[in-house]
Amino acid sequence: MSSKTAPPVEIAPELLARPRLAADVSVHEPAEEGAPWVIQRGQHKYFRVQPDLARLALAVNGTRDHAGLADILGPPWTVEAVGTAVDTLAEGRLLDNGERVRQHGRWVKFVPPLTVQFTVLRPERLLRRFSPLVRLLTSRAGGAAAVALALCGLLALASQAPQVRMALGQPLPLSTYLAVVGGVLATTAVHEFGHGAVLSHHGGRPGRMGVMLFYMSPAFFCDVSDGWRLPRRQQRVAVALAGIATQVVIAGAAAMASLFAEAHVRDGLIVFAVVTYISGLLNLTPFVKLDGYIALMSHLDIPHLRDRALDDARRFTARILFGGRYERRLPQRWAIPFGLACMAFPLYMVATAMRLWADSLQRLGAFGASLVLCGICYLVYHLVRGLVRVVREARTGGAHALRIGAVVTLAVAVAGAALTFVKVPYSVSGGYLVRDGGQVELILAPSADQSVVRENTTVRLYRAGVAVRTETGQAVVAGDDGTDTTAPLSVFLPVRTDALPAPAVSYPLTTSKTPDDRVGVAQVDAGTRSVGAWLYARYVAPAWRW
Repeated sequence: MSSKTAPPVEIAPELLARPRLAADVSVHEPAEEGAPWVIQRGQHKYFRVQPDLARLALAVNGTRDHAGLADILGPPWTVEAVGTAVDTLAEGRLLDNGERVRQHGRWVKFVPPLTVQFTVLRPERLLRRFSPLVRLLTSRAGGAAAVALALCGLLALASQAPQVRMALGQPLPLSTYLAVVGGVLATTAVHEFGHGAVLSHHGGRPGRMGVMLFYMSPAFFCDVSDGWRLPRRQQRVAVALAGIATQVVIAGAAAMASLFAEAHVRDGLIVFAVVTYISGLLNLTPFVKLDGYIALMSHLDIPHLRDRALDDARRFTARILFGGRYERRLPQRWAIPFGLACMAFPLYMVATAMRLWADSLQRLGAFGASLVLCGICYLVYHLVRGLVRVVREARTGGAHALRIGAVVTLAVAVAGAALTFVKVPYSVSGGYLVRDGGQVELILAPSADQSVVRENTTVRLYRAGVAVRTETGQAVVAGDDGTDTTAPLSVFLPVRTDALPAPAVSYPLTTSKTPDDRVGVAQVDAGTRSVGAWLYARYVAPAWRW
């Protein structure tokens, strides 16, 4: 049984002496010849085990001691072997520990660290009705049609590249964004429905389907953990990839529809198609626990692939930095590079998202700056946690404490030096607004750093959308006395609306030519600052000015 288990539970010696399975544990025989034995704990935990361990699990009924179990099981079992196997079952929380089994809520479930699931339905009976449709879609003809539609959608976006850039690089009406968000949520629901339908088609039992708050964001889920009981690798891979296939087909259909839609509808279809394609691509990435990873793990038939590769990567890093001797959890040559990629990729994703959205969030003032600061803290937390785990592996591997201390001290010193001496460009993001009389004004949130705004300071003007920003001109600050005012939401976010005015501070600008857009993004460049001063001025100080 190869798994990272939860912290061990103390079991009384008398219960270990005559062990029995916990009340929520069951043993499943192979579905067909060559398929694995599976031990199930609760509704969602599955352990693929060797036949000998499965036989032992079936025999532990609380009436036999270790000698009795060895006698009934026969060779190669011995009393010592039984004791070792019983300890393995105990570590997996599969044995009765004398406590009442906790029954999880039927409709609401909390999944650490920050996910709450609300069950809407038990979909097994419903999904069985779609088995003929799934059989058609998973046939060669259905698969070929799906691939063709997804590729045709990409060609449709490529053929209208200027329109794609325009849709992604200019403000859109609020109604368009709401429609895109609604479409994305609906696609997510169909995505999860696809997982469950394919699992049901192959004879599995989808557990629950519903909505959830995933890190406080709404999403959908379908419990397909029963897929691990499917006997064939290709079936488990099909279940894992069913959602992505659904996504790219929907994205392709939207992209094709954009060729024939009117302009105001076309922009929304393009944004929706691009977002859905990118979401499918990210979902295919095997370095985080998404569908692509589950498909890879199923194809390789290596349970807990990522956790084991991460352990090997940490031990490799510990050996390079601190020395020591370590055991490999995976023998494959690619396991360490894969584990290193798993360590780095989540940080890359967060850093990329912050780079894409940091300026937009900063224009929202203290609230936006605080969100970015939380992202930075998240990055730092994971870096520190990763270092702690590497140090823990080093101590387990016998590395010398002096070397560990010296390397950690050096790492802290390098980080401190980078915060103090490395210089980065510093700027303040805001917006601009052309008043009815033609006066162009720089608009800043009240919490923005206004100390950098001085008369004759150069301000760059941009047109910005959800993903693309284009410089449209420059202006010069005409006076360094700010005026309290209000500005529409479109000044701070790429939304085409005059509604939702927010408090702001305005400065008059002088331009050689009135901007074509009435509102847009403005950036005040203010030289360079050290990384530490940059972080403080950009994301910490605005909270104090709130």
